[in-house]
Amino acid sequence: MTREQGELVDDRTGFSEATRLNPGVAHNARVWNYWLGGKDHYPADREVGERVFGMFPNIVHVARADRAFLGRVVSHLAGQAGVRQFLDVGTGLPTVDNTHEVAQRLAPESRIVYVDNDPLVLVHARALLTSTPEGATDYIDADARDTAKILREAARTLDLDRPVAVMLLGILNFILDTDEALAIVRGLMAAVPSGSYLVLTHPTLELGGEANVEAMRFWNEHATPPITARSGEEIARFFDGLDILDPGLVSCSLWRPDLPEIGGLPTRISQYGALARKP
Repeated sequence: MTREQGELVDDRTGFSEATRLNPGVAHNARVWNYWLGGKDHYPADREVGERVFGMFPNIVHVARADRAFLGRVVSHLAGQAGVRQFLDVGTGLPTVDNTHEVAQRLAPESRIVYVDNDPLVLVHARALLTSTPEGATDYIDADARDTAKILREAARTLDLDRPVAVMLLGILNFILDTDEALAIVRGLMAAVPSGSYLVLTHPTLELGGEANVEAMRFWNEHATPPITARSGEEIARFFDGLDILDPGLVSCSLWRPDLPEIGGLPTRISQYGALARKP
């Protein structure tokens, strides 16, 4: 990135971030940041976020449960599983306990590559590009569909001959064609060796998510990118050929939860999550 006449310019595209960014249209990364209690959003994002919340109040619980799942699964991978490389596709805006922070807290030598194509995320990439002296982080500006670019540029930081945790949290729901989404997963997992992992979360109209139908329809009419839900059976296909770890494909809030919340177990939310190992 360089600065020309006060604007950040992407050296790879020649476009300023102001040119690529449209604050008048709600965007997932910014609305998600709003639901998580962040500050990186515009009035259009807050308006759509509030409207979706009004139709499907559990969306805030989904956003926070998805983030908590990230913390638990990365802690397991960097701790018990001994993983030292992470490829986080569709990372979104930085909040607290990002992948590199969780991993490097347990294993300072961990190496993390983030992938996203949202302009505001790119502007904030400097917040992601911090690392322990022993480890490394990098950021790739790429669409999730461009697996060739992702793998090519990730190889600058990651050794793809050693196990990698491929993380696809809440990203495949923006790939409307299921065959295309499957091709993304298979392309990424084919490029990493035995002992690598796939981490995935995905919204569903199951698990109490039936009330989300109207909210998703509203989102697709007023925000970008469009979104789709999938059934547990459809989501399970992303793990074909991999060994899913216990407790399997479950509501991500119930994946190896922390100590029970006051008053009972964590609430089930309409977002599937799972961790699988490549044999």
